[in-house]
Amino acid sequence: MNTANSIYRAGIVGLGFIGAGDPESGEAIGGQKVCNLDGTHAEALAKNKRVQLVAGSSRDAGRCARFTKRSGCKTYADWKEMLDKERLDIVSIATYSPVHAGITLACIERGARAIYCEKPIATRVVDADRMLKACDKTGALLVINHNRRFNPNYRRLRDLVAAGKLGDLTSLSLRWGGGRLGNVGTHLIDAACMVAGRNVCAVSGTLDLSLKPDCRGAQFRDPGGFGWLRLDGGLMAAVDAADFGTGAAHVILNGKLGRAITGADDVTLEFTDGKKEHWPSTRSQETSMDRAVAEIVDALDGKAAFPYPASHAVRTLEAIVAFHVSHERKSAWVELPLKDGDRDRELQSA
Repeated sequence: MNTANSIYRAGIVGLGFIGAGDPESGEAIGGQKVCNLDGTHAEALAKNKRVQLVAGSSRDAGRCARFTKRSGCKTYADWKEMLDKERLDIVSIATYSPVHAGITLACIERGARAIYCEKPIATRVVDADRMLKACDKTGALLVINHNRRFNPNYRRLRDLVAAGKLGDLTSLSLRWGGGRLGNVGTHLIDAACMVAGRNVCAVSGTLDLSLKPDCRGAQFRDPGGFGWLRLDGGLMAAVDAADFGTGAAHVILNGKLGRAITGADDVTLEFTDGKKEHWPSTRSQETSMDRAVAEIVDALDGKAAFPYPASHAVRTLEAIVAFHVSHERKSAWVELPLKDGDRDRELQSA
């Protein structure tokens, strides 16, 4: 166990939008703004007094130069060189998802104690399985950045549902615009499972093949879709994620005593007796990524078990892959866990 005076050395693989809060990278993916993010890896690591952010890596020389100017940290063009030359306790992986598994395994081989990885966890379930197995074998902590898992309003809602304040749940509704089941839907599906306290057991889906170009490049093809998730106990969740859909993302939980409507980080409650509550965003005080890093530090200290097992992120990936499998089978129900070759199927998600 480490002491409260221990300092954990950290590095970041991927110095773009979410990794380093790079404004130019945000502009390149559709004019997205850093100020709208629920934290960045660089900011969350640098703000924690128990963490020393020492290095970052990117193949993009401009990103490296801008990161060094903002942070004063050393940069590398090759992440492998960074891992070899820097003794890192915590490594953030903020790269495209097809390389998450390989980088995670390399971090573990070089002694990293915690890996804070972007979502989805991987693009193939077999790769996600390898990540979990390696971490279990070495005792390394694997954290997936499904930020709603660390949001206080979502945690409060999870506890409210568990306490029966909405009554027995009758249905769920997940909706978001812009499609991208792998890159965006992973957040909503994971959040729905969290707040409902249930896992996805089966999927019936139809992909949206409107062929909307992916903002991260032509090499990615990550469609939206429509369908149903069957959760533990037979609870049904409707999914509406059109490629050209608009409007804010939400998860709605319907219960016999009321319903909860979630936004990005706020929650509205409407009860059958006419009472209403609104829990506003808490992001101005602390971002979800700030909280995730703080909980990583607590876990490394041995103060508390990390509250979000990475195995839940694997289950979310399985549900997304199952959408694709179901579509090919004319929306037939696909049971989880996936079997045989479906675990090796690759998503074209960034």
